[in-house]
Amino acid sequence: MCINSQLQELQLIQHSLLPGESFSFALPPEDSRIWSSLLHSFNTATTLSSLPSPVPQVKFQVKTTDARIFFEVQFPERYPEDSDVDTAQVPFISVNGEGISRDEHYRWRAFVQEKSAEVQGDDFPIYQLLCMHLLPKLHEDGHSVDTAGTMDIIEQQSTNRLPEPADYHTLLTSHHLVSPTKRRSLQRWSSELSISGFAKVGYPGVIYAQGSQENIQEFVANVKSMQWLALRVRFVEPIDLANDEHHRGWTEFQKVGEVVEEMKRRGRDKYITEMGIGSSALQ
Repeated sequence: MCINSQLQELQLIQHSLLPGESFSFALPPEDSRIWSSLLHSFNTATTLSSLPSPVPQVKFQVKTTDARIFFEVQFPERYPEDSDVDTAQVPFISVNGEGISRDEHYRWRAFVQEKSAEVQGDDFPIYQLLCMHLLPKLHEDGHSVDTAGTMDIIEQQSTNRLPEPADYHTLLTSHHLVSPTKRRSLQRWSSELSISGFAKVGYPGVIYAQGSQENIQEFVANVKSMQWLALRVRFVEPIDLANDEHHRGWTEFQKVGEVVEEMKRRGRDKYITEMGIGSSALQ
């Protein structure tokens, strides 16, 4: 059984979830306890005293708070080692939920199959499928339902809408930020684009930047163009920098606690703590 590879992908999925997204095992209580212990040991780099033989196959669910639909995934015993040569070792993904019409279920199944084909051959295909395709699509559909009734109001107000602020800020996270090349690139882009911010190096990687809308959008595009493990763009949104005294230069931090303190200094710690980044540092 390819336990280490499966645990690594489960860890990626778990650590890449945004607020409103949840991960849970869909197993009998004893099997859930086994996998919870395995994942905890993998996350904390500790060694279990003993393992059951055989280890039960893992099955888990990923849900969002703003959608009725959720996904259930089961890893076969020899996934991902033999999944390219044995279709029996390809993970099974089901679309579930209450009150789903037959057409809606069919549409989602087709979407899952389409995106599964796109990620086939990637190092972590189920992570890519869930975090890069299925969950964003769930949020998109959920928000489209929520806002459908307000489109007329938005259209009526559009002519009176004030211009958007010229300044923007962004927060990105990744599994890690270690590469000297990436760190130098971030420093160079901050200078070339006249933006300020910081990068937290190590595990996990955290990047925060603020500046003009055009430059921040270019900065985000530059970051996304590089090869990352579990890169997530948490937000790119307007911000008022008129009275900001801390929008100069680029800094690197080594610890999550330093990130929290810096965001406190900028009066923006809620952007970090609301996403669960550095919550342990506040306790």
